Amino acid sequence: MASTVAEVDTRIDDLINDLDTWWLLFGAILVFFMQTGFAMLEVGSVSVKNTKNILIKNIGDASIGAMCWWLLGYGFAFGDDVGRFIGDSKFAFSTKSWGGDISGYDYASWLFQWAFAATAATIVSGAVAERVAFGAYVVYSIVLTSFIYPVVVHGGWSTGWASAFRSPTKDDLLFGCGVVDFAGSGVVHMTGGVAALVAAIVVGPRIGRFNEDGTANQLPQQSSVLQTLGTLILWFGWYGFNGVSTLYISGLSNVASKVMVTTTIGAASGALMVVILMKLKVGYWDAGAANNGILAGLVSITAGCSTVDVWAAMIIGLTGGMVYFLASQLLVKLRIDDVVDAIPVHMFCGAWGVIITSFFITKANYSNAYYATYYDADGNIEGEEGDRLDQCAGVFYKGTGASLGAAIVFVLYILAWVGGTCTFLFGLIDKTIGMRVSKDVEEIGMDDSKHGGQTYPEMQKQAGTSGTV
Repeated sequence: MASTVAEVDTRIDDLINDLDTWWLLFGAILVFFMQTGFAMLEVGSVSVKNTKNILIKNIGDASIGAMCWWLLGYGFAFGDDVGRFIGDSKFAFSTKSWGGDISGYDYASWLFQWAFAATAATIVSGAVAERVAFGAYVVYSIVLTSFIYPVVVHGGWSTGWASAFRSPTKDDLLFGCGVVDFAGSGVVHMTGGVAALVAAIVVGPRIGRFNEDGTANQLPQQSSVLQTLGTLILWFGWYGFNGVSTLYISGLSNVASKVMVTTTIGAASGALMVVILMKLKVGYWDAGAANNGILAGLVSITAGCSTVDVWAAMIIGLTGGMVYFLASQLLVKLRIDDVVDAIPVHMFCGAWGVIITSFFITKANYSNAYYATYYDADGNIEGEEGDRLDQCAGVFYKGTGASLGAAIVFVLYILAWVGGTCTFLFGLIDKTIGMRVSKDVEEIGMDDSKHGGQTYPEMQKQAGTSGTV
């Protein structure tokens, strides 16, 4: 009888492990499909003469990212901790580097995290489209996915200095809590957004984007249809991005379900806010505003999707839409050219998502998504039951403000780390191989000069610029 019970228990454990592995594989596929969304959104936002260029860069984000994530990135992100800054194992699926056999769950985890890494790289390519040199793109894509982004992942998600998952021991956590960035408003989106900002400043605006009097021209865009298709695909993939960030489904289906609902409300409220604000500004209902409003709401809710209630997700989406709208206007004032508004969506809303979450964290949600108590080195409860909930709850839920402090520090860290490393990287590229194509190449278009000809040459003959914005 005892042996039969043991066999049943083993079989149940195997099934649970299989289910959790499937959950990650399912999430990886959804998040990878977001590359299709980025491709359609970006190709719809550029001129016809740069169609092939932006498409091959999206393919490169996935392909280059896969090789870099395999060789170095995953190990730096999730390897054994070194100084709470970076990992030093789990490189290239070497059993020696992994410390033994590699499980199916390990492979699934790599795949899921690779899809996130590819997303961070894609954010940059959209912002600097239509004028960045292909060689420069290859170099920064390699460095971003191999080193810059993995260091942020290690610090915010793995066992690094700011991670809320590092240890349930109070003294081992930033402000006793760690940063609440469940699915990556800061880790993924703000990282990509800061890199995009630096790249856009270094490469400069497209020819004709700004006038000497400070006004800005709306340059030709290929298709509102493709932009909207891309946005809706991104919304679809975001259910994997946020929902599957539970990393397990057994015992966490309640968290995953709620995450997908808060994600939905965040996206919807962001869209409505930006559409209304743009209507007040320009006098008509703008489809592009709706698309970017969806993305603003999604980025903003990504940090707190597991720890806030649904009504709070609405507030986060609405305010995220405001942040996007104001940041987009600011970039124009500063004469920073961002083809797809990646910087307002990802950098500004990413930072906002991390910070605003710390006001709305409920104790019940925090307990379900993270740890309810502190433990000592032996795994025994340290202090009173629920001490961590009292410490880490949101400002509006009688928390101590520790989560807010951790959020602010983590946002400043991303600004410093990504901004500093990317300033060096893009500056070095610009001084060596060059960040930007020549004026002739930019005016002719990347497709004719670099990719064997245009996709729709007859459409380019009809393209022209519209008035000022």
